[in-house]
Amino acid sequence: MRNSSHSRAADRAEVGLVSAKNDDGRPLLAYDCARHHAVGPRARALIFNDPRSRALLPLIERVAPSDANVLIMGETGTGKELVARYVHSLSDRAHTPFVAVNCGAFSESLIEGELFGYEKGAFTGANVARAGWFEAANGGTLFLDELGDLSLPLQVKLLRVLQEREVVRLGSRKAVPLNVRVIAATNVELQQAVSEGRFRSDLFYRLQVVSIPLLPLRERRADILPLARHFLEIYGAKAGVNRLELSAAAEEALFRHGWPGNIRELENAIHRAALICEGGRIQPADLGLGNLSELIDPTADPAALEEAARPFVARLLNGGHDHLLDRLVAFMITEAFHQCHGNQIKTAEALGITRNVVRTYLKNLNLI
Repeated sequence: MRNSSHSRAADRAEVGLVSAKNDDGRPLLAYDCARHHAVGPRARALIFNDPRSRALLPLIERVAPSDANVLIMGETGTGKELVARYVHSLSDRAHTPFVAVNCGAFSESLIEGELFGYEKGAFTGANVARAGWFEAANGGTLFLDELGDLSLPLQVKLLRVLQEREVVRLGSRKAVPLNVRVIAATNVELQQAVSEGRFRSDLFYRLQVVSIPLLPLRERRADILPLARHFLEIYGAKAGVNRLELSAAAEEALFRHGWPGNIRELENAIHRAALICEGGRIQPADLGLGNLSELIDPTADPAALEEAARPFVARLLNGGHDHLLDRLVAFMITEAFHQCHGNQIKTAEALGITRNVVRTYLKNLNLI
């Protein structure tokens, strides 16, 4: 364990936790995940500015060098995967694989084979042998997101893998030794799930050697504006805009909003504003935090929805945006995919198209 302040500072520099200044001159810490991992647009940077966010740093720095299992708890969209990647980057496994698996993205019939692997002929359609995610992460870190979605039978098998430090593929009797650190995350209150019999207590205690609780964005408001400016840089570059800025009124609207969708909702608001703002300056109406959602009732019939959305569409069309249709389609596909937690079938159902069409879009967008 590295305990000195000098060592911790060196670790931060090594993994990309960089110092900067906020508007009021106070230091702001941001972990640039994209420097160290091949990540999607949502898994970019973890912003540490609010005192309650920064209070997590000593705990993470103490825990990271060990091989202890970690349980990250927080609402959807609070950045659980980013914290997991940061723990991995501070550990002795920093240069080994980090494999992230969304347990809620697979059907009950597929998840066991995905996690543990299978041999040829293990079931119908298993035409070749395939290693599971545990084997793929061997030597490194396996991040199991949405762990609370696992069924009780699968929880038993996961517990055995964690206890024995080995995995047996479906259709095989040969155990494969494992050297994997497990970091799990959930938006489910697992202690309550244990008391209700929906989650095994022995697995819960096996996983939560160390617990890292993430506060929702509404409870760490000093992170809101730094996060917003970070997303402005990303989506401003994608939109081909040299400079995007928030008006004072837009900053106030961001700060006062309740953010039920947490960082994910904030990113969507900034993405939307980058598409429709005029002159590179974002106003409160561009964020769509209340105006558009109040105007449009998602339960209304299609004709009413179209009529309510007409002013918004007109503003987009008059904005002179390049490749507007392609960008809006890409945004819709990407957002639906994330809202459905990476489940292609649910994404197709939500959009009213076939899974094959969804897969084509996702491949073109480098999301799969």
